[in-house]
Amino acid sequence: MDEKAPGTLRPGGRTARTRAAVLAAVTGELIEHGYVGASVERVAARAGIAKTTIYRRWGGLDGLLADLMAGYAAQQIPVPDQGDLGSDLRALARAVVAALRDPAIGAAFASIVGAAVRDPAARDVLAAFIAGRTAAMGAIVDRAAGRGEVPAGTDAAAVIQTVTAQLFYRLFVAGEPPRPDVADRAAAIATAAAQSGALALRPPADRRA
Repeated sequence: MDEKAPGTLRPGGRTARTRAAVLAAVTGELIEHGYVGASVERVAARAGIAKTTIYRRWGGLDGLLADLMAGYAAQQIPVPDQGDLGSDLRALARAVVAALRDPAIGAAFASIVGAAVRDPAARDVLAAFIAGRTAAMGAIVDRAAGRGEVPAGTDAAAVIQTVTAQLFYRLFVAGEPPRPDVADRAAAIATAAAQSGALALRPPADRRA
């Protein structure tokens, strides 16, 4: 078995314990120093292992971050189903904001967002994470279309991305604190855009009988 690829380690025994210790260590490192200031040497010291183990199994800090994000991606998040689009998107946005208030999750996301600006590998990790979450949450928009709340042909991915893009910008670029009102405004904007037809695959003016 190739132990160099992150996320391919054995699920039990010493290897699993080492992986858990290392990911806990990199989380602590990100909380304390951020991505730019993070050090593989300090991660190794926190985990109580040799830094050569990290380089052999993960390749470096980017591999560690990819493995950390893969763990978050594997966590199942319930898809809101509160009966209408606005309520569902608001519940989704609030769940995202609540998760990002967790220091570990917030540090991981801030690090991957910052790294993605300049590192194609980090960008791929972030894009894969967002794509997976977007696909799962698209059910919110599909249900809304079935209820007639949004035009037929509304792009479910675009609606979900309208919510998350606002949150990521406001939290990680503008530096706003993760408050419920930030979530509510992002959801309200996405709801209005979807209901107006602005997020349909074809603009309303192009849909003629």
